[in-house]
Amino acid sequence: MASAETPASVPESTDKAAAAADAVDKYNVQAAEALASEALHLPIADAAPMYEQLLAVFPTAAKFWKQYVEALMTVNNDDATKQIFSRCLLSCLHVPLWRCYIRFIRKVNEKKGVEGHEETRKAFDFMLSYVGSDIASGPVWMDYITFLKSLPALNAVEESQRMTAVRKAYQKAIVTPTHHVEQLWRDYENFENSVSRQLAKGLVSEYQPKYNSARAVYKERKKYVDEIDWNMLAVPPTGLSKEESQWMAWKRLLAFEKVNPQRIDTVSANKRIVLTYEQCLMYLYHYPDIWHDYATWHAKSGSMEAAIKVFQRALKALPESELLRYAYAELEESRGAVQAAKKVYESLLTDGTHNASLAHIQYIRFLRRTEGVEAARKYFLDARQSPNCTYHVYVTYAKMALCLDKEPKVAHNVFEAGMKRFMQEPAYILEYADFLSRMNDDKNIRALFERALSSLPAEASAEVWKRFVQFEQTYGDLASVLKVEQRRKEALFGTVEDGGSVLEGSLQDVVSRYTFMDLWPCSSRDLDHLSRQEWLSKNISKKLEKPALPSGPGFVDRGSSGLTSTSNGSADIIHPNTSLMVIYDPRQKPGTTILPSSVGPGVSVPSSNLPNPIVGSAVGSSTSALDDILKVTPPALVAFLANLPTVEGPTPDVDIVLSICLQSNIPAGQMGKSGTMTKQSIPVHAPSVSELSGSSKSRPMPSGSSYKQTGDRQSGKRKGQDDDDSVTVQSQPLPRDVFRIRQIQKARVTSSQTGSTSYGSAFSGDLSGSTG
Repeated sequence: MASAETPASVPESTDKAAAAADAVDKYNVQAAEALASEALHLPIADAAPMYEQLLAVFPTAAKFWKQYVEALMTVNNDDATKQIFSRCLLSCLHVPLWRCYIRFIRKVNEKKGVEGHEETRKAFDFMLSYVGSDIASGPVWMDYITFLKSLPALNAVEESQRMTAVRKAYQKAIVTPTHHVEQLWRDYENFENSVSRQLAKGLVSEYQPKYNSARAVYKERKKYVDEIDWNMLAVPPTGLSKEESQWMAWKRLLAFEKVNPQRIDTVSANKRIVLTYEQCLMYLYHYPDIWHDYATWHAKSGSMEAAIKVFQRALKALPESELLRYAYAELEESRGAVQAAKKVYESLLTDGTHNASLAHIQYIRFLRRTEGVEAARKYFLDARQSPNCTYHVYVTYAKMALCLDKEPKVAHNVFEAGMKRFMQEPAYILEYADFLSRMNDDKNIRALFERALSSLPAEASAEVWKRFVQFEQTYGDLASVLKVEQRRKEALFGTVEDGGSVLEGSLQDVVSRYTFMDLWPCSSRDLDHLSRQEWLSKNISKKLEKPALPSGPGFVDRGSSGLTSTSNGSADIIHPNTSLMVIYDPRQKPGTTILPSSVGPGVSVPSSNLPNPIVGSAVGSSTSALDDILKVTPPALVAFLANLPTVEGPTPDVDIVLSICLQSNIPAGQMGKSGTMTKQSIPVHAPSVSELSGSSKSRPMPSGSSYKQTGDRQSGKRKGQDDDDSVTVQSQPLPRDVFRIRQIQKARVTSSQTGSTSYGSAFSGDLSGSTG
């Protein structure tokens, strides 16, 4: 079969509506399906341009190819049909399309006698070599066997040859896990018995285990195949869940085929893997990782030429993929094909759509590896003249000259040459400083910082100042350290409002000076305190009646003082604002609310009901600050807070409350017009506060009796609305949960480490035992 040809150009006489849709979205699946449906009802002369337009965008859409070729077969345009088949067969290993090809071959050769029969047999063999192991290839095998049985036999020799060919076809078909493997096995048994019952017994017993293995593999294979959408069109990945699910389905099928579950020979197993990859690319045509996996698998299997062909196809399918180009060049270089790899790099450099600086860098490294120092140096001199050459190229070559060529003078000259172009690049300044630091050239490091900071704007100099301070802290004396720190503050904060307080020395500066890597001169608590004080000093002029919400240390910006989180995770914990807390007042009336009049869309709560002492302490007998806070609170959270009951009793254990909430089946009740839960919502039984705080009233008896369940707790309805209003959420008994049981067990195990203790669980007698 001839190799695929380039699709014909799309003429301008295509349907206007489809052209407009294609202009809006080239890969519009709905527009493509509509265009294909329209072409189905048009004469081939009018439909051909539409098919060409579709196939130019979806070159692996087997259903469009099949529809196109069937339209040509209908008008008996054999030459055009052959041309279309030569373009699509090898890239679309789709059984319905290949069966259409066989129908065409049989139609063309039906009147050619013996020669036509031979051509048809070769076409069948050609088809089975590509799609014979497909799970849907059962009808193909049946068609082939039927064709072989229909061949004329003029003598006993030809009859024997025909029977042998039919037997071989059956024996290949029954060991292939297809949808029709059981039907093929029954047909094979009938065939052998019709030829010779004595011979059939031995052959059937020989192939019975192979057939059983194929049938078992088919059942497993079918599970993976059923997850695949065979009508999907190949579009670039957009992150949709359907696309991701199809990607995962193909990955699972490929992994299944690679383990060779049927334990067949390597050649046959590799054919199945190739078929699976080719079919996968019909639908994931625009996924570079699939192309790369396919080529890598070929290379690991020892078929380097096949891997190269896959990469070449991948670059035609995804010419904009820079990753695939580098991977292809890497493969060529690994097998010693330096010139082929060089062509790939040159294509990256001549193509303006790719990152030119990265291409320059990788090409310099490639030349250094393959052709030596002089080739890399010569190309660098040419690359630096390019208008799209960035500072990255200078840094790369300078590091190469220092580390690989052992030429620090050349590296220094490269950095100095780059300073003429990239003085305004902080990253380049830092790389140059690192180089000078490695050379122990502290004098030039200071000169570099002074030269760079004199030209850099304040907003771009923060990192350079930070590095300058770190350098002085490491290598300078105390006077130089203090001087540079003061200059840094003046440069970065001298122009901001109330900058005078920032310019003053503080304990944060001491922390910055005496910190090394992950070693800190203070505890995490002290660090949080300092960060909090720093934030307060920045906001000291703001009015207290309008406090900002991010008041915890986790919200403090520590970049200006050089403070960062310690390796201990406690520094990142956001602590509550204890200044707003008050002692619990048992005289607090139940049912009062602390919410203002307007808390969000759809939620209305009167702000006059503020007898809660917490509110009075928080806002100083004023609701303005609380209103400001709740204005930026999400409406859903405000509605949730509005429905919380008043807490009476000891403070509950937060961990236990959270565990019970996570284990409870909380129904999704309907929201009323006011934004609150309707009364029809199923109530959630929660434990009382006294139970969560460890009160002895709710603890199980140590006698081992089980926890008592009440009938009211199991019922889904309440006795009446009066009971609903009078019974609070806190009065419900503690539900039996695994979390509490494990806590009690852990406490008992801890207490029993000093001796032997025999105990019985208050929740279940099965948890009794002895520890010691």
